[in-house]
Amino acid sequence: MLDLFAVPDDLQALPGGQGQSVLAGDLVLSPGRDRLITDLLNPRLARLAVDLDTRPRRDVRIAMPIPSREGTWVVDGWSASRYETGSRTCTDVAVVRATGALLHAELALAVREWPLATQPPRSRWDRAERVAFGDQPLEPAEFTGEQAGFARELLNLRTDRSFGADQLVHGDLAGNVLLDAADVPVVIDLAPYWRPVRWSDAVTVLDLVLWSDADPHLLDDWSAGAARQAMLRAAIFRVLSDVEPDTEHIVRYRRALAPLL
Repeated sequence: MLDLFAVPDDLQALPGGQGQSVLAGDLVLSPGRDRLITDLLNPRLARLAVDLDTRPRRDVRIAMPIPSREGTWVVDGWSASRYETGSRTCTDVAVVRATGALLHAELALAVREWPLATQPPRSRWDRAERVAFGDQPLEPAEFTGEQAGFARELLNLRTDRSFGADQLVHGDLAGNVLLDAADVPVVIDLAPYWRPVRWSDAVTVLDLVLWSDADPHLLDDWSAGAARQAMLRAAIFRVLSDVEPDTEHIVRYRRALAPLL
């Protein structure tokens, strides 16, 4: 695999990415990639990354995906992207959310359709997202216990979903925004979903509050109207995509989501 990406075997573990991504030479290698998704996504991201990097003013960037020597985007489940020397993870709420807004404006122009939006779900995260939006039922065989109970409580609070048009969005932006050596935001590990931008923003805010010590009062702005409906779906998505969250996790969700309940 390393030979096909033309990198040395001196690997270094990288933070984030569930502790599985590694640095090899000037590439970041990430495991567990779905070939169909990556083959659809990476050519589009590569074109957009070049476009963003060659503009006179850089407001947002995307980590450049790199194919193997054979021209494939995935080798034995691993994909590669260019390593951003001198970069560091950004947890500033305003910067992360502004980066998401810029990214999604670019994606709306660059990607007009996403064929997998109408295909069966391919992962636990996909199934959780479909349940959150009412596209498939909550299956007792897969989602059980406190996890399913809290998800049902949230599902019962949903009304209409008129909070924006569907487009390609990043469903896991928190933790995946870096600042490069020039302090320009760089988006990595795009998790593709065909949903409204407001839902992606809600997932971002919820993740930052839950796991990055962001101000919990941020959720106050999501307690009514269309914003509340987006946040409810974000919460259902996160609760169900967690692998058997324990009681402490559910309590944490309830505390954060109190303004909506």
